[in-house]
Amino acid sequence: MANTSVNFPTPTLASPHARDRTAPQALLAYCRRNPQLVIGAAMLLGLVLVGVLGPFFVDPKQAQPLSAPTAQPPSRQYPLGTDDYGRNLLAVMVTGLPLTLRIGFLAGALGLLVGTFLGFVSGYLGGPVDAVIRTLVDTSLTVPGLLILITIAASIKGFISVNIMALLIASLAWRQPSRTVRAQVLTLRDRGYVQVARRSGLSTPEIIVKELLPNLLPFLAASFVGAVSYAILASIGLEALGLGPQNDPTLGMTVYWAISFSAPLRGLWWWWLPPIVAVVILILGLLLLTMGLDEIANPRLRRAA
Repeated sequence: MANTSVNFPTPTLASPHARDRTAPQALLAYCRRNPQLVIGAAMLLGLVLVGVLGPFFVDPKQAQPLSAPTAQPPSRQYPLGTDDYGRNLLAVMVTGLPLTLRIGFLAGALGLLVGTFLGFVSGYLGGPVDAVIRTLVDTSLTVPGLLILITIAASIKGFISVNIMALLIASLAWRQPSRTVRAQVLTLRDRGYVQVARRSGLSTPEIIVKELLPNLLPFLAASFVGAVSYAILASIGLEALGLGPQNDPTLGMTVYWAISFSAPLRGLWWWWLPPIVAVVILILGLLLLTMGLDEIANPRLRRAA
């Protein structure tokens, strides 16, 4: 019989530089490898700082009507000009940007919270509970969400505030997260550590909270950013139709009033362009942040990197 030899692969040891790398150096290296996360976070941080630091440079009261001359182009006194209501548009941006972010974060958080609860219950318990929740989600997803939001918003137009707008959008924001979370739970519930926890006597809530939830935190973080993006786009879509909070200068309502007063046709570009630019930066920042977080949540992307 011929002698056969098996060549085992030689283990590769981490370089001394990799072992001696400090936490800040490791963070910097990861940021270089994941520029989408850094750029997206920087864009969002810049918008947040505008809302936080803006009131120190411009009086928010100038976002109220008749607080400035009407239809003035950008100048040293009014860097973004004024509109036909006599509002300082810089003050409008400083006031409206946090309101738009509040709608997005509140609606996204509530929608993800409800969707995560339904997804965990449906995916882990299975059986009739899973069938009922899955049927409810699939049926609701067949109905266009924007159509439902327009119908509801039109019926309560005079009562819509920023918080009510967030609750309105959150009433439909749970559908997609519940489906994606359920799919993730189905892949985890039969893992060995879950079986060990089940045999050790842990209750269903304890298994979900202590075993399943920690493994899905990166995925839930990426899902939260996606839910915020959906909420902001939905709110701006409703507000552009005049179905938003009438007395609050959100970004979408600013665009709506500019269109209502024919600002694009009259050459009042400073009325409609800044809120649109802010919306583009906001959505692009959320998109890049989602892509960056997806690398953390997706093991295949981490291995590829």
